[in-house]
Amino acid sequence: MSMGAYDEEEHERRERKNSSVDISEDDDRTAYHGSVEYDSGNSTEALLDQFEEIKAGK
Repeated sequence: MSMGAYDEEEHERRERKNSSVDISEDDDRTAYHGSVEYDSGNSTEALLDQFEEIKAGK
């Protein structure tokens, strides 16, 4: 069998694996509380200048 090729048995094995879902007790969703802040006050030119400075290692 060549790389990437598989027979019907392998196909069925993968189908069984993909169709089953393992749900355990610790799979509860976590609630996140908080906020996100961002500053978009810089102009594009100022950001590009800062990027060039960072690339230059200053």
